[in-house]
Amino acid sequence: MSPTNRTVVVTGIGATTPLGGDAASTWEGLVTGKSGVRPLEQEWAAEQAVRIAAQIAVEPTEVIPRPQARRLDRSAQFALIAAKEAWADAGFTDRAGEGENPAVDPDRLGAVIASGIGGVTTLLDQYDVLKEKGVRRVSPHTVPMLMPNSPSANVGLLVGARAGVHTPVSACASGAEAIGYAIEMIRTGRADVVIAGGTEAAIHPLPIAAFGNMMAMSKNNENPQAASRPYDTARDGFVMGEGSGIVVLESAEHAAARGARVYAEAVGQGISADAHDIVQPEPHGRGISAALRNLLANNELDPAEIVHVNAHATSTPAGDVAELKALRNVFGADVDHMAVSATKSMTGHLLGGAGGVETVASVLALYHRVAPPTINIDNLDPEADADIVRGEARKLPVDGHIVALNDSFGFGGHNVVLAFRSV
Repeated sequence: MSPTNRTVVVTGIGATTPLGGDAASTWEGLVTGKSGVRPLEQEWAAEQAVRIAAQIAVEPTEVIPRPQARRLDRSAQFALIAAKEAWADAGFTDRAGEGENPAVDPDRLGAVIASGIGGVTTLLDQYDVLKEKGVRRVSPHTVPMLMPNSPSANVGLLVGARAGVHTPVSACASGAEAIGYAIEMIRTGRADVVIAGGTEAAIHPLPIAAFGNMMAMSKNNENPQAASRPYDTARDGFVMGEGSGIVVLESAEHAAARGARVYAEAVGQGISADAHDIVQPEPHGRGISAALRNLLANNELDPAEIVHVNAHATSTPAGDVAELKALRNVFGADVDHMAVSATKSMTGHLLGGAGGVETVASVLALYHRVAPPTINIDNLDPEADADIVRGEARKLPVDGHIVALNDSFGFGGHNVVLAFRSV
């Protein structure tokens, strides 16, 4: 009989983001309030209404051999880079089952890597090749490159995962849903170790034009680093980002048996759907409230323990406030001791990769007991009824166990809340 309700811990982290090419440089950028947003210098950007984005800090071809990179969509390149870092950070030196003393059984290892849009750059670029150069010039690698499950499949191949390789797709909640799925794989006994997270690479003329025409993105082209401004009265939309965040999750018993360093306990997830609109969030935060209540109902969690929230906060007028309303609705006065950080003010919005990167940030906030700041708040929205960390990073309580939440929401009304506890 499979064990159930096992304790799950985080033993490895990896990232490549607009703030840095690894988790350490990304964390340093977050705690120092660095913006990763800059002008788009590509030729196609000149005719766009939106000409800014949070582009990756280190190009994948500086890390991955070019022959390998040519066979991977950009989203899979990001995932592979972050996964390699997380795998090594967790103390694994070989693929599962390989080496003199294998640290993990491949049949007990899973991979869950999500993407909200998938291989959109490959799809659109290869369609251009088809139109301009003809059928014979289309890459034979196109289909395995554009598949939404390509990042997860390639990471699974990298580490030798055989317990299951999965790809949740729930728009901007995808990365968080992947990590929640991975927690459940371990908790219910399907796997001992799961490498999980999110990735996205959608800085391309079509997505930029589409989101711009939707009036969802900031058009502050003149001052890019101030464009992403959650909770500020002048916020006018999100800034698109790209990159990946990956964590290695493990049963506590498995981690202890191999003497692994533990960053935090992965407490669990709360999940719900708005059933309201394909794009707009439910304005009162009812769906988000349901996800928070689901988190509390299905996990051993005391609201008094929660001292930090990495908010979804994309810098849209409606979404930022709805999230805070939900927190207040569920937690009441306990919200007053929760330090709320909106890290998208620095990274931009990585869409399906956001939940992965923000999980890395949440785990490191607990590990270092520091909450990153929210930058670019000149005039705080009076409806922002919470303790927003502004200006500079803030120390979290140094004594006892503390909990951080990572909120992620997506088009279609997807709501995922993850909880992590210090160890």
